[in-house]
Amino acid sequence: MERIHVTVRSRPLSSEDAKTSPWRISANSIFIPNHSTKFEFDRIFGEDCKTGEVYEARTKEIVAAAVRGFNGTVFAYGQTNSGKTHTMRGSATEPGVIPRAVHDLFDIIQQDVDREFLLRMSYMEIYNEEINDLLAPEHRKLQIHESIERGIYVAGLREEIVASPQQVLDLMEFGESHRHIGETNMNLHSSRSHTIFRMIIESRDRTEDGGGDSVSSCDAVRVSVLNLVDLAGSERAAKTGAEGVRLKEGSHINKSLMTLGTVIKKLSEGAESQGGHVPYRDSKLTRILQPALGGNANTAIICNITLAQ
Repeated sequence: MERIHVTVRSRPLSSEDAKTSPWRISANSIFIPNHSTKFEFDRIFGEDCKTGEVYEARTKEIVAAAVRGFNGTVFAYGQTNSGKTHTMRGSATEPGVIPRAVHDLFDIIQQDVDREFLLRMSYMEIYNEEINDLLAPEHRKLQIHESIERGIYVAGLREEIVASPQQVLDLMEFGESHRHIGETNMNLHSSRSHTIFRMIIESRDRTEDGGGDSVSSCDAVRVSVLNLVDLAGSERAAKTGAEGVRLKEGSHINKSLMTLGTVIKKLSEGAESQGGHVPYRDSKLTRILQPALGGNANTAIICNITLAQ
């Protein structure tokens, strides 16, 4: 697989936190002055950066590669209240990674006169290790299946054929309204589930008939999948004040994030290509994303952080 690209985005600090934070950013490193602790990444963006810069760092290339037939996955990762959902969804004045990717996807396709495309989208959440369809809220506790024809798939998950960026974003907005959120000490609107926003891209070569009109050829259809994943925030119960239902949610969130970390570590060490075991089946998240993590897939992680103490 391609090397996983890791981008870090630092959330703006309050004036009070800015006075007490020990962390500093220099180029693509985060460190504490006069201390041996230092972390280096592919790109680091400070608090003044725009989402467009984060998107251009790697996600834009992954979107273009998906049109060419390569599976791709982009994760937004970070603790509760670090700005993940803002990075992925954005706002009316500053579009996030998902709307930028959707617009780019349609722009690239419209410029390709040699191929005919069909786009489908799905939107699901994983809540307490249960899969819910955000486009069909009545479809809950869906199951993962695998077949020779379809590979790994979620049975009963609605896939909508889409023809414009606005249609996609309207469907996403509908799905978002059914996502599980809850209040913790760290965030009044904390996402309590992982969400996978997925675009399925099918294409085949065009040919021309005798009259010069384009018709579809009988050549093989090329299919690729683009996953844009908003991970629920990693958290510590002592900080969030979680108890009861919130504590159970946090436990499932942290377990699946740990599995994702293990899978990515194994892949980066070459376990899959060397015939070693990669624990995709240890969580619903990694099992669903298995085809878009291994093999020839492109993967990027956007780590949203706060430098507050």
